[in-house]
Amino acid sequence: MVGNMSYEKMGNGALDYMPCRYGDSRLIFRGPERDLDGDYTLFVGGTETYGKFLLSPFPALVEEATGTTCVNYGCINAGVDAFLSDATSLEIMRNAKTVVIQVMGAHNMSNRFYRVHPRRNDRFLDASSVMKTVFRDIDFTEFHFTRHMLGTLCARAPDRYSMLRDELKQAWVARMRLLLNSIPGRTYLLWFSTQAPGGDPGFLGLGPDPVFVDRAMLDVLQPLVEDVIEVVVSPDALEKGTDGMVFSDMEKVAARRLLGAAAHQEAADVLIKRLQ
Repeated sequence: MVGNMSYEKMGNGALDYMPCRYGDSRLIFRGPERDLDGDYTLFVGGTETYGKFLLSPFPALVEEATGTTCVNYGCINAGVDAFLSDATSLEIMRNAKTVVIQVMGAHNMSNRFYRVHPRRNDRFLDASSVMKTVFRDIDFTEFHFTRHMLGTLCARAPDRYSMLRDELKQAWVARMRLLLNSIPGRTYLLWFSTQAPGGDPGFLGLGPDPVFVDRAMLDVLQPLVEDVIEVVVSPDALEKGTDGMVFSDMEKVAARRLLGAAAHQEAADVLIKRLQ
């Protein structure tokens, strides 16, 4: 079930994540590789679950505290598409005793307006004919990432941007329904953010991570899971910033954008209580 990969150095003085692949999947996950023959709790998500720049992201902290086998199934920059379109991932989720799915943003997935890379979901591939018609004054060849594209559309065409945002929100709920309905076991959603999920703010822009996801969207999914576990990072943890993170000088700016070791400890503390 598990495939080996060579070690990958992330930069001078930075972490070695011992990346691995499982089965026939082309997705790359954080190692060391785990034996999936017995019972395990699977943590599915994006960069936060992966724990970039961290020695011990929250899945590892939960395992250390509980003794339960916790598999880090986080994939850098992943959205729901990365897992829903991957047969191996769906099988691993079905076989898990418990699955915890990090709430990922609604911007990193294909929809009727644009298409993203099937594995690196933050990569913008192309705009659909609908997108080109609605935003006929935009040259989409200048974009390579979803955030850059959406930010530009918001600035240049705010009157039409809300239509795109609403489409992404609806598509996200539909895609998450598909994913959750494919998992027969005990499943939780994990909201891990600097802010609590609120109502649709109605403002333009991307807003905080997870992008575009609001309370109403989570309420729709609530009947499909055991619970929605909310972890809102405290001001004290945010103030500690990159303390406990490992990165090279070139990665300093990227590290500052991510939740740090103190935030992951808070997430682990909540998960340990709720999952038990």
